[in-house]
Amino acid sequence: MAFFTSLKQTPSLRRATLAAAAFTFILAGAKSPVKAADISSTSSLPKMASPVQRMAETFRLRMRHLHTGETINVVYREGDTYDQQGIAKLNHFLRDHRTMDDADYDPKEFDLLHKLMARLGKPNGEIDIVCGYRTPQSNNYLRTRAAVTGVAQHSQHMLSKAIDIRVPGVSTLALRNAALSLGMGGVGYYPVSQFVHVDVGPVRQWSFGGASERTGRKASRRHRA
Repeated sequence: MAFFTSLKQTPSLRRATLAAAAFTFILAGAKSPVKAADISSTSSLPKMASPVQRMAETFRLRMRHLHTGETINVVYREGDTYDQQGIAKLNHFLRDHRTMDDADYDPKEFDLLHKLMARLGKPNGEIDIVCGYRTPQSNNYLRTRAAVTGVAQHSQHMLSKAIDIRVPGVSTLALRNAALSLGMGGVGYYPVSQFVHVDVGPVRQWSFGGASERTGRKASRRHRA
């Protein structure tokens, strides 16, 4: 450069030359690329969110009550969170249709119904409700209508943990088998009345009616036990 070769320059000219050289050096450095390693230790840039976020599963039930004629289509759960408004609607829908008393259902009973419909390949199908909640008065009334009724003295219906159901287009036997495959509680098979009892009490099974009245009586005793 000029300032290295012009040794006889005046002091003021040398200072100007040095200043120009320094400016040229800084400008060249600014155009140099910055390596990732130079900022890795001080970077505070936010991390990018994942492009795909997992959506919470929606749990919905569609039902028709055979005694009241009412229908319901309600979301009762989102992911791991139960929707209290949806649960309240189901509690009222499943009320004792004789006394009109509501009860607080065990939400696991709704999960059982949801899984059962998925097992049947009808996740959006409608469930016919034969019986939901029963007050002790209604339960006793059903037990005293005949010598053998198949109604348990300490029924899970009174605990808001049981529902008697049918599913249109599905045989009672196929419905019973699907419920048994879940292993989520009690399953009662009523082929004459054509419904299946499902509850979230202890895992067990029984049948009432059908090929043999004797078999039905035995099943009824097991149910009461």
